[in-house]
Amino acid sequence: MKPLLDVLIILDALEKEGSFAAASAKLFKTPSALSYTVHKLESDLNIQILDRSGHRARFTRTGQMLLEKGRDVLHAVRELEKQAVKLHQGWENELIIGVDDTFPFSLLSPLIEAFYQHHSVTRLKFINGVLAGSWEALINGRADIIVGALHDPPQLSAFGFARLGQLEQVFVVAPHHPLAQEAEPVNRRIIKNHRAIVVGDNTQPDCAVSSQLLDDQEAITVFDFKTKLELQISGLGCGYLPRYLAQRYIESGALIEKQILAQASYESVWIGWNEQTAGLASAWWRQEILANSAIAAVYAQADVEKSGS
Repeated sequence: MKPLLDVLIILDALEKEGSFAAASAKLFKTPSALSYTVHKLESDLNIQILDRSGHRARFTRTGQMLLEKGRDVLHAVRELEKQAVKLHQGWENELIIGVDDTFPFSLLSPLIEAFYQHHSVTRLKFINGVLAGSWEALINGRADIIVGALHDPPQLSAFGFARLGQLEQVFVVAPHHPLAQEAEPVNRRIIKNHRAIVVGDNTQPDCAVSSQLLDDQEAITVFDFKTKLELQISGLGCGYLPRYLAQRYIESGALIEKQILAQASYESVWIGWNEQTAGLASAWWRQEILANSAIAAVYAQADVEKSGS
């Protein structure tokens, strides 16, 4: 295999430089050494790579094929070398990032682009988490990092975590929903008489749904906040939505924000990671997420409004 790789390197340089003399200068070898290497492979495989009948050697059809396909092989080999070095340095082969459904995924797009510009050796895989299911994905090993997780983090030594800020959630209904005309602040006993739209995690349904419901309240359980938003706009139920997700619909009149008696509007949001499996890619993502101003703005607004109230 090595003689073939050597020849592929020579053919690539020969085609780019135009002559054995120029190719030998680029590869820091003598022209005779390059010619001998090509000739030996021709002899070993009983093929003709170069036509030497003219003043200057020309590629045969076989040589042209080796040149074109050989460049793909050389690219793959060079990428493999980079990957081996990166892995040896501590970059993970794959990084699984769990993103809570309340987190605006579009904010990660610039980070994904920046990561692949410099660290393409690590494959990224994103999975969805819902409420308590985000922490479960981390604890059960289905994710290396989770972003936007709600509820308090698990107090386990194998996992690290940092607070992103607070997520403001607002209670909203469609303009034609009966609660839209209710006097504020709306009593929770009145809300209990109306159907709720809640988000549930199939892996932890009771835990995920229970925090969104009042006792014995009728509910429709859906799998993500986008669907919850659509059903609430249609008037099929009521419930809380993240402020950043609901705000433009409130401004357009598609949803009505209602103040609820003794409501808790803010919830801490976290990033968590597995300390035992964390490598350089994990560290890169933690640093970039915590330093990202766009992400901070989503969760800092709640702190500003709370301190100014």
